[in-house]
Amino acid sequence: MKNYYFKLEAALSPELLTLLRNIGKTAMKRGESAYLIGGAVRDILLKRGNLDLDLSVEGKAISLARQIASENDFSLKTHPHFGTAKLQSKNFSLDLVTARSETYERPGALPKVQTGNIYDDLARRDFTINAMAIHLSPDSFGELLDPHNGQHDLAKKLIRILHRKSFKDDPTRILRAIRYEQRLDFHLESETEELLQHNLEGLSTVTAERLWHELELILNEEKPEKAIIRADNLGVLHMLYPSLSGDDWLAKRFVKARRSNADSLALPAIYLSIIAYRFKPEEIEKFVARFKMAGWAARIVRNTARLKKDLAYLETAGLRPSQIYHRLKHHLPEAVKGVAIASDSSAAKERLQFYLHDLVYIKCELDGDSLLDMGIPQGEKMGHILKALKDARLDLKITNLEEEKNLVYKLM
Repeated sequence: MKNYYFKLEAALSPELLTLLRNIGKTAMKRGESAYLIGGAVRDILLKRGNLDLDLSVEGKAISLARQIASENDFSLKTHPHFGTAKLQSKNFSLDLVTARSETYERPGALPKVQTGNIYDDLARRDFTINAMAIHLSPDSFGELLDPHNGQHDLAKKLIRILHRKSFKDDPTRILRAIRYEQRLDFHLESETEELLQHNLEGLSTVTAERLWHELELILNEEKPEKAIIRADNLGVLHMLYPSLSGDDWLAKRFVKARRSNADSLALPAIYLSIIAYRFKPEEIEKFVARFKMAGWAARIVRNTARLKKDLAYLETAGLRPSQIYHRLKHHLPEAVKGVAIASDSSAAKERLQFYLHDLVYIKCELDGDSLLDMGIPQGEKMGHILKALKDARLDLKITNLEEEKNLVYKLM
C-alpha cells in the first residue's frame, strides 16, 4: 500500500498536518480509526489547494470532534441526526462524519444510512476520484486506500461513477459530474456519459432546494460558464429549466464580469443577473419558483427584471447625474452590474457604469445631525434639504462644505 505522507506534508500547513496526526492518535486511543477522505485526497494528489477537509471516522465522529475541539479551542457544530460535526478555526474547516453505508428507496430521495466501515463509506461516494482515503492512524499515517481505482482515473483525467445505478440513485450527481469535469479539465468516462444522458429524467425527482444548491455551487466555480455550456450540450439545462441556455453570448459576458469586477461585487450574483437578463417577464417568477431560490438569488433575479424596464429611461438624452442616481439607487449593485454587462444599449450601459463607478461614491459632508445643529428640525423639510444637497453634489453644482452650508441657508 502506497504511503503519501510527503504529499500531505507538501499540501498542508504544519499546523494542519499536526492536527491530523493528533486526530489519528486520539481516535486510536478511543479504539477508533480516522481517515482523510474525498475531495481533499483528490486535490492533494493533484497538487491543488483545499482547506475544506473531510474525515471519516470508524467510530463516533461527534464524540471524537468534541474531544478535539476542547483540546484545541476550536469552534464546533454538530448534526446528531447525520452523525456529523464541523471543526473550525480561522485558517481551515474540518468535517467529521461517522463512516456509513447508504441505500436509496427511490430515485432522487435522500438516502437511508447505517453505520459502516471505511470501505462502506467510500462505496457511497459519487465518483472514483472522490472515493479515496488516507489513513490517519499513527501506525499507517499517510497510507492510501483506493478500492475503486481513483488514482487510475486521476491519471487518465476521467470522471467515472462507481456503479451503473449511481445517477439513478442520486440525479444531482449529474450536475456534480459536469462541475468536476469542467473544474479539473477532465472528461466524462464514456459509459458514465452514456448513463448520465440516459438518466436525465431523474432530475425531475429531485427537490427544488437540492437543485438550487447544485446550481449555486456551479455559479461559485472559477469559470462557471464552462459547466453551464457543457450542461446545455448534454441536455441537462433543458431538463432543469427550458429557458436556461449556455452559449457563446453567456460565456463572453461571464468573462467580462470577472475582468471588470473592480467593485469587488459578488460574482455569483452578477452571473445570475446575466442569466436572468434574457428571460421574458413572465418567466421570472417561474424561474425563482423552479429552484426555490435562496433569498439573495430571488432578489437578484427579480431586480434584474425590474431594472430592464428602466433601460429605456436610461437612454433618454440629457439626463442629469442626479436623475440617474435616483433611478438606480434602489437597485442591487450586482444586478446593476449584470445588466450593464448584458445590455446591448451603449447609452444605458454607460450610465449604469457611471452610477456604479462614480455616483454611488458621492457623499455630502452635511448630514441630518448637521442640519439639526443649524436649526432645521427633523421632518419633511429636512428631507427636502438633504435631497437638494445630494442632487447638487451629484450634478456638481456644489463641491465643498462651504458651498453645502450656503445652499442650506438659501433653502432655509
